[in-house]
Amino acid sequence: MNPLTAIAIDDEPQALEVVRMHAAKVPFLALKAGFTDAFEAIPYLQKNKIDLIFLDIKMPDISGIEFVRCLSTVPMIVFTTAYSDYAVQGFELDAIDYLLKPFSLARFLKACNKALDFKNIRSETAEDFLFVKTGYEEEKVELNDILYLEADGNYVTFVLKNRKLLSRQTLAEVLRTLPENRFVRVHRSYIVSLRKVDKIARTEITVNGVKIPIGASYEENVADLKSRLLKN
Repeated sequence: MNPLTAIAIDDEPQALEVVRMHAAKVPFLALKAGFTDAFEAIPYLQKNKIDLIFLDIKMPDISGIEFVRCLSTVPMIVFTTAYSDYAVQGFELDAIDYLLKPFSLARFLKACNKALDFKNIRSETAEDFLFVKTGYEEEKVELNDILYLEADGNYVTFVLKNRKLLSRQTLAEVLRTLPENRFVRVHRSYIVSLRKVDKIARTEITVNGVKIPIGASYEENVADLKSRLLKN
């Protein structure tokens, strides 16, 4: 079993140590790093692929809610806080779970299991199709029909071979439902299908004749995309 990789962010060293101690007892969890300063975690996340963040909400300079909204690619999030008032905001960001301090090892383990289940479901079910919310309905979309996705605020356009679908969700939310081995985020507003890429230039990618810009923050994703194309 591949471990669930994670980091923890909390401005209180003692709270961070609690997460470290609990994580050490979860066999399928690999806690890679801990940060008392949220801004120090940003370059780490840009260079390392992480499945999960244990994230305090009430921090100086920037809250956990604001921190998530600033991320270009959002891993799974488990919020940790002493303030229950933030629960609704946390779940609006599609957090996997919400741990109210002080939390027990059993409660921590439950959150980890939720995250692992989500990761496994994503890898097992996102093989051939997904269901896209269009208004009050959900429409079945074959993954092989997707050329690329374009975001506009809280809406995402699924650009397919012969049509387009508009869905009210963020690009980060969509990315969580797509298989990692088939789709790559190349810009804050674009996700492309690995199998539909025709050309990669220094500042843009061509998919089915359409030129898509490469964002400066996603150059590492594009470099990874190149290596995966060569393997295929």
